[in-house]
Amino acid sequence: MCLGNILVAAVALSLWWAFPAEARPTLFSVFDVRVDDWATALVGGSVQIAVLGAVAWWVLPVLARVHARTCLAVLAQSAHERRLTERVDVLTKSRVGVVDAHGAELQRIERDLHDGTQARLVSIAMQLGIARESLADDPDTVATLIQQAHETAEEAMAELRTVLQTIYPPILADRGLGGALTALAARSSVPVHIEFADVGTLPAAAEAVAYYVIAEALTNVSKHAAATRASLRVERADDVLSVEVTDDGRGGADEGRGTGITGIRRRVAALDGTVRLDSPPGGPTTLAVRMPCAK
Repeated sequence: MCLGNILVAAVALSLWWAFPAEARPTLFSVFDVRVDDWATALVGGSVQIAVLGAVAWWVLPVLARVHARTCLAVLAQSAHERRLTERVDVLTKSRVGVVDAHGAELQRIERDLHDGTQARLVSIAMQLGIARESLADDPDTVATLIQQAHETAEEAMAELRTVLQTIYPPILADRGLGGALTALAARSSVPVHIEFADVGTLPAAAEAVAYYVIAEALTNVSKHAAATRASLRVERADDVLSVEVTDDGRGGADEGRGTGITGIRRRVAALDGTVRLDSPPGGPTTLAVRMPCAK
């Protein structure tokens, strides 16, 4: 603005004589000094140009820096906005992991049903078909085929129950999380000490993930840790469910060796939870999980 006024002043004051008397330019509009002669134009114009030049040279950079800092302060992200941005990044990554885990889970279920239950149902259908054809001619063969079909049907039902348990364990609906964990500990080859606080009513998703995490952790203890004992603590603080599994094994748990920790992280991340694994060489190993459990 100052540079523009300097240019306008230089042109207007040099051509003051060309303006009508009532419309001639003025110097320093605050004082309203009208230019009516060359002396006023040259002296006053020089002073005005000098003043505007000084303002442009010294004052404007300071004002520009103040303006820039003010804009940065106004437009900068607040601590809350930074947390929201970080949260969006975490949720985006966890969503990708959940989608991948969901696809892998569907493939596993389809494979289990196709290779196990479906094959046995086909076998039952074939056995019953042969029995129907042999009903009149060979009753002994029919009896044998019906017995085989019955046994195959029981095996198919057992496999189907196993597949369904990986989706949502029925024991959770029957006995709750506490009873389900007691059953897990009873089946473990390593003695498990359980500390189970009253966690109240949990969402089905949080309950299923907690059961899966503990089942996977105890399986790892039995298979890989060479432990003599393990402890399990489950508690709830406000709307956060905490699960901690500790064993006295050899430690050195490596997620890259297919110990199931990656699957645990994906399932917990789907509920906006966190997983911490502490497993120094020589032990002990501690798996700590925290996840929201608000209804």
